[in-house]
Amino acid sequence: MIIMAPVLLILLGATEILQADLLPDDKISLLPPVNFTIKVTGLAQVLLRWEPNPDQEQRNVNLEYQVKIHAPKEDDYETRITESKCVTILHKGFSASVRTILQNDHSLLASSWASAELHAPPGSPGTSVVNLTCTTNTTADNYSHLRPYQVSLHCTWLVGTDAPEDTQYFLYYRYGSRTEECQEYSKDSMGRNIACWFPRTFIHSRGRDWLAVLVNGSSKHSAIKPFDELFALHAIDQINPPLNVTAEIEGTRLSIQWEKPVSAFPIHCFDYEVKIHNARNGYLQIEKMMTNAFISIIDDLSKYDVQVRAAVSSMCREAGLWSEWSQPIYVGKDEHKPLRQWFLIVLMATICFILLILLLICRIKLVPLRQKLKSSVI
Repeated sequence: MIIMAPVLLILLGATEILQADLLPDDKISLLPPVNFTIKVTGLAQVLLRWEPNPDQEQRNVNLEYQVKIHAPKEDDYETRITESKCVTILHKGFSASVRTILQNDHSLLASSWASAELHAPPGSPGTSVVNLTCTTNTTADNYSHLRPYQVSLHCTWLVGTDAPEDTQYFLYYRYGSRTEECQEYSKDSMGRNIACWFPRTFIHSRGRDWLAVLVNGSSKHSAIKPFDELFALHAIDQINPPLNVTAEIEGTRLSIQWEKPVSAFPIHCFDYEVKIHNARNGYLQIEKMMTNAFISIIDDLSKYDVQVRAAVSSMCREAGLWSEWSQPIYVGKDEHKPLRQWFLIVLMATICFILLILLLICRIKLVPLRQKLKSSVI
């Protein structure tokens, strides 16, 4: 045991020395990355790339990098690699910085920043489009087994307030790695493009990538400033209404059924709303559910119109738009009470009225009689 003690002390000391060599020195000098560049790699997409500083002292530590986006929208994140892709609008320009960092349990060491910038594209103020809006819609494709559903895209915009009369606009979209130019435009009274229609796109019907849309333009009198926008698919996807809505009445029981909309999402991915309108009294009932059937207790003497709409459930995608209401289904009969029933009601009312009149007459005649009796008694 006496011999083992010095050996253990030597091993413990060696371990501490080794750990000290592996731990970062608080006095280490971190140098900023070099050759920092920003390159446009696609519509509304850039690649940030840099290299480690060749003069950076290496001490068996894992250096990281902090990236800070300044414009068009501030962002801040860390990475271990020397490049980063960003999906962002570019009509306002783009600027970013990167620095070397080293973290330990006690502090954060950081170098100075290396910065780069993309200037906003040229163009006269007030010439770019305004109010750019887009919607997608899914249709069934019976001719393709690989893609049984196709996604269409429809975009509209307004002409820039200071755009010359001869301005012409052109729209492009990018989804993933595919970019496509519009071929079907709608025009205003001056022949300028103000809307675009893609009956078939490369957009995935259940995709989660950003949809990037760019509208640029040309004019003989002025440089037209481009405008680009990013759209989240769940926020612009116009869901189809439910299919084959049926409704039937049995006594006072109204049963409604339907099928899921035309969509690549499976049946469990939908929420529904059922709207039941009583045509007689105007009462409106709206119920929300996750199943494709609904039963309600009703007045069997009224006529009803029934409609259903759908939305993709938050279990399968972020909450988005509701579909349009399905075409109304009319059920029931706005029946009047049978003649016999009305006759009985009128008869009872008449009898009650006659009895009331007789009662009043009797009371009027009894009053003088009572007065005579009182006077005779006196």
